[in-house]
Amino acid sequence: MAKQVGKIEKPAAERFKHGKKLYLVPLVYSGKDSPDDYKEKYRCYWQQVSEQLINLETKIGKVSQVYHESISESGEAGMKTLESLNPDSYQIARSKCDDGAVFETIEEQELLEEVMDWGRCILFGFVSKRVASKVAAFYTEASGKRYEFMAKRIGETLKDDEAGLLFITEGHRVQFPADIEIFSISPPVLDEIHRWLRDRVEEKQGKDND
Repeated sequence: MAKQVGKIEKPAAERFKHGKKLYLVPLVYSGKDSPDDYKEKYRCYWQQVSEQLINLETKIGKVSQVYHESISESGEAGMKTLESLNPDSYQIARSKCDDGAVFETIEEQELLEEVMDWGRCILFGFVSKRVASKVAAFYTEASGKRYEFMAKRIGETLKDDEAGLLFITEGHRVQFPADIEIFSISPPVLDEIHRWLRDRVEEKQGKDND
């Protein structure tokens, strides 16, 4: 079970200093055209993520490995791609790497591209239910293999008594190795972001039904 950052008191933190640890950060995105009220929550989110990570590192272990979904290269090449993908997660990843952490890929390029292509097919929609069913099955199969690859890479690269940092989309289905303790970063403003997004969806659905 993933542990919430705010619930880890100092005495309890002592027992987590040994063994493998993984700090999970849910990925949140914002576009240039996003409304100002969302951008404010977005900026607050990444600030709170940074603060909670510092708290975790102080209590149970400094980040030694950085992982980020959708990046299929390690080292500086991967960091360069990340900078264009999500400047905010990049800033945190960069600060950890400048402090001695290593950026490791958890993606296999061909698998990542396959999942993305099947996902695009699903977004376009279908006339035939039979085709829709087949594409959904291909997407599920490819996604499963991708998640298995992610778990294997983390298990191989995260060593005993090290702490890793993983940026990944909420709702992922990665089954992490049993010897890794998972710590979920969940800033208070994340609930506000979820509520904001739900309100926009409901508002759009209301307009579509008019």
